[in-house]
Amino acid sequence: MEAIRVRMSCRGALLGLAVAFLCSAGSVQSFGQSQDSEFTFLLPAGRSECFYQTAIKNGTMEVEYQVIAGAGMDVDFTILSPNGVRLILESRRSDGVHMVEPMEEGDYEICFDNSFSRFSEKMVFFEIIIEGQGGDVGGDDEFPGLEESDGSLLEYKLDDIRESMDSLHKRLERSRQMQTVLRAFEARDRNLLEDNLWRVSFWSCASVLVMLCVAFTQVYTVRKLFDDKRRVCT
Repeated sequence: MEAIRVRMSCRGALLGLAVAFLCSAGSVQSFGQSQDSEFTFLLPAGRSECFYQTAIKNGTMEVEYQVIAGAGMDVDFTILSPNGVRLILESRRSDGVHMVEPMEEGDYEICFDNSFSRFSEKMVFFEIIIEGQGGDVGGDDEFPGLEESDGSLLEYKLDDIRESMDSLHKRLERSRQMQTVLRAFEARDRNLLEDNLWRVSFWSCASVLVMLCVAFTQVYTVRKLFDDKRRVCT
């Protein structure tokens, strides 16, 4: 009897591991490819660039942008609906975060404008986060053939594992997005630091040259004051 119990417990443990593995594989496949996107591009002086993002009705679309390099560190930002209605308009901003709730399905236009600058190009980073379009993770028909005659306990465990993995996936995705934003902040601060370092070094060298010229001029002037070229007769 003890051997039979050991065999039954081993079979139960193996069944539990198989169910957990199948649940993990199904959950990973159900996540699919993320619809979130991020992009860094160079915006020439006097030009504008537009990008298009498809969204469905009753979803959410979050757009975050930063100017990470360029004189002035600012651009004009616009979001247009599929019908051409202007949803967001910002002028001469270095960064911004906007949440849009699409009221209609279609391609939304996201534009960055640098036409006010004649000489300076800008490097712009932006990220689009889409929510509410992927559907529910998992489903009742995701694991066929795993129900028992009294499969309420097994179904409860599957739902619990599926919910935990869904929550873990969302948190990991949010962490990745935050790390991307922090890298953009770091790139902007580094570019600003390098630009300021060049300016400080340039004007420091210019100040040193001016001081040397003034010093040589003063020495030459003083020597000329005591330089007496008159002849003395003895």
